[in-house]
Amino acid sequence: MARLFVLVALLWGGAFARDRADDWITRTDLPVLVHATSPEIRDRDGALLRAYTVENGLWRMAISADAIDPALIKMLIAYEDRRFLSHGGVDQWAALRAGWQAVVSGGVVSGASTLTMQVARLLEDGPTGNWQGKLRQARVALALERRLSKAQILQLYTELAPYGGNIEGLRAASLTWLGKEPRRLTPAEAALLVALPQSPETRRPDRHPEQARAARNRVLARMARAGVLDSDTAQVAMRAALPGARRAMPMLAPHLADRALAQGVRRVTLNGGLQQRLETLVRAYMTGRDARLSVALLVADHQSGELLASVGSGGYASGRGQGFVDMSHALRSPGSTLKPLVYGLAFDRGLAHPETLIADTPVMFDGYAPQNFDGVFRGELRVARALQLSLNIPVVRLTEAMGPAHLMAAMRAAGMDPQLPGGRAGLAVSLGGVGVTPLEMLTLYAALAQGGEARPLRWGMEAAASAPQRILSRRAAWQVGHVLAGLAPPAASGPPGQVAWKTGTSYGHRDAWALGWDGRYVVAVWIGRPDGTPVPGAFGGDLAAPLLFEALGRVRPKPVPLPAPPPETLLVSNADLPVNLRRFGGETRAAPLEVIFPPSGARLLQDGAGIALKLRGGQPPFTVLADGEVVATQQRGPLLTVPPRGPGFTTLSVIDAAGRSGRVSVELR
Repeated sequence: MARLFVLVALLWGGAFARDRADDWITRTDLPVLVHATSPEIRDRDGALLRAYTVENGLWRMAISADAIDPALIKMLIAYEDRRFLSHGGVDQWAALRAGWQAVVSGGVVSGASTLTMQVARLLEDGPTGNWQGKLRQARVALALERRLSKAQILQLYTELAPYGGNIEGLRAASLTWLGKEPRRLTPAEAALLVALPQSPETRRPDRHPEQARAARNRVLARMARAGVLDSDTAQVAMRAALPGARRAMPMLAPHLADRALAQGVRRVTLNGGLQQRLETLVRAYMTGRDARLSVALLVADHQSGELLASVGSGGYASGRGQGFVDMSHALRSPGSTLKPLVYGLAFDRGLAHPETLIADTPVMFDGYAPQNFDGVFRGELRVARALQLSLNIPVVRLTEAMGPAHLMAAMRAAGMDPQLPGGRAGLAVSLGGVGVTPLEMLTLYAALAQGGEARPLRWGMEAAASAPQRILSRRAAWQVGHVLAGLAPPAASGPPGQVAWKTGTSYGHRDAWALGWDGRYVVAVWIGRPDGTPVPGAFGGDLAAPLLFEALGRVRPKPVPLPAPPPETLLVSNADLPVNLRRFGGETRAAPLEVIFPPSGARLLQDGAGIALKLRGGQPPFTVLADGEVVATQQRGPLLTVPPRGPGFTTLSVIDAAGRSGRVSVELR
């Protein structure tokens, strides 16, 4: 204590030895004043989505004076250093008082460390229990006061003060212990944040609640004596509950935040409140389902082209669902969700109209015989109904008529980067035989919603909007949307006509999709296993569609009306269509296909030269099947030869270019 008194005397005497003191202070080497703070990703309104630790796993977050409740600063100065605004770094009166009390009592009664001296200690992480450490702190404090403003010194304190564990700084402490930004605090909350840095480990409210309560209440009692708080307010604050545990730092849109951090983006277009609602929805929706399932849920404003929410998995964690994998950017098969684009292109090319009749009958294209998902053929039906039923054969007919390369070109024009397993586009592309991402599908459906104009969706606030590129006419895009809006939504999701939507299920039940839009918002949902293994029984309509409509309900209270048809839209029945649009492929009913020889039930003796068939009608080329197996293609007719078959009963079928078929059953000997 004697040494402490000597130190106090020296500090007091330094005021009279001005020249020497000035030189001593001027020659002070200051520690580094700038420290790394946690990188932060914020939403469109500036709200925190996610933050990252700095070196050694510390939470140390930048904070500005206007982001702190003024009442806390007032408490801090009144409790720690009431002459902070007037002294030059060392409070000589407080030092003399503390030294005298120490000499008289033989122990420390009160402290003399100013806020500036505490900042000096935090900057250097220096010792506090010996006179050399105190002298160094005093010297650095005096130098800090000459080179920094009071506001800058307070800024350093609020960023560096320890609050227990790996928490440094007022803002990290407020988020961790109180779950809120420190802009508005109750007296009890402010007093706790003032008290913690003096002994951050022994006052941690999660581990030592009684010590934390006592320290907080001492701050409140002194504030009442100093007139900072009235006594009634202080008494009420003393009864307030303490936080019982640490709170997790905000971690909304973690996958997109990782992407933003890597690209140097700090503000994104997401709406933090909507993101929170959708993450909560996804967790609840996936609870109780196969633990190996993951999910992607994306929402955009198709009018502005901005991404509003991005859920990349059911939970950002390791485990069977591989939650760290961002499925919004994973290549998957889109199933039937590309069909609306095929129909829109067909409308634009004059191949069909929603009222055009198209055949859903067996058909063969160079050995490729598409089948409907349920294996049922529905004969001739309207194109609009074929799209609503998501039939495979009609959409493949349209794809064959325009060429799959045109479909691929339209996808690329929409900003997609489709990946082909074999490198060459075939007719199966329209049924999902291509790799795309959920974000790309959202971009495509945003183009459908925007009257056929595609542009990349923006997620960085500073990113400039791209010029749109037309992939469909306004008329064709509206026709597709009008057809899809006629689908009945899942139970309790509202009446038809409010949302244009489409589901899809990839081969082997590996991917379940649902995408849809109203007059302003577009939503994409994907559910499946990240490793691509099948999910038995998973269908887009059953698994993904309910989540699509629940998500839309979180986006807005009621649907935004879909647009009216453009004036150039042809709104007529099939009978009033131009002749070439009444039936896809022309008036195909005029020439039915028949196998007129051999007659059905005939017994044929084979001579090794094959089986002769004679046709009447039909449109070449013809495909021949024996018991469902393709045995000849590109036949011109009307006389055909079937390769020899083994003895026994067999069914011979012939399919023409329009999908019409004829068949006979014979016995071969």
